[in-house]
Amino acid sequence: MAVLEACDVTKTYHEGQHEVHVLRGVSLSVARGEVVALVGPSGSGKTTLLCILGCLLTPSGGRVVIDGQEIDMNRGDRLREVRRRSVGFVFQQFNLFPSLTAGENVEYALNLKGCTGRKAREEANRVLDMVGLSDRRDFRPRQLSGGQRQRVAVARALAGTAPLILADEPTGNLDSENGARVLELFRNLAQAEGRALVIVTHDPLVRMIADRTVAIRDGRLVPEED
Repeated sequence: MAVLEACDVTKTYHEGQHEVHVLRGVSLSVARGEVVALVGPSGSGKTTLLCILGCLLTPSGGRVVIDGQEIDMNRGDRLREVRRRSVGFVFQQFNLFPSLTAGENVEYALNLKGCTGRKAREEANRVLDMVGLSDRRDFRPRQLSGGQRQRVAVARALAGTAPLILADEPTGNLDSENGARVLELFRNLAQAEGRALVIVTHDPLVRMIADRTVAIRDGRLVPEED
């Protein structure tokens, strides 16, 4: 069963009298337990597509279905609910709250999903341990290295039971050891918990753990070049 289905998704921006076509009819299906690597050159539309799949950006056309439910992009209240409960997002720029500790950043994300109190603290501890940061739980982002902040962002996305995980260059700020650790974690989560993952990447290691690689160029999915 597909956790994610995108059908003929388009995105067009208007700059004066000109139209900029960022996505040109993209269709993609990702099954439960599947890891998909999304690759392509800068400006190809990778991040735009990821933001539309994560209900962060409204497409110009087409439709998106997450966990069997078609998403109404005009319903702001419903989009927030979908993001909270059905999508975990690893942002390239971390997007951590600077005044909160690593543990509190993860707990806050869980609170938005309805998980609070002791249960949220236990889940935050669990995922921070999974990414090797149990000893940094009480550190604020400014006290962490770039790689550690990235792993907090990964832990925040994985906390809870969201069936869809979207990641934008999740290993870009990690050394090879921690990058491999995070990728192994992604692979295990897909297999053990049946989550669907889409990972935008330039990292060749991601292709090694992915079930398949999808290439995008000039806003269209294209056969991957060798």
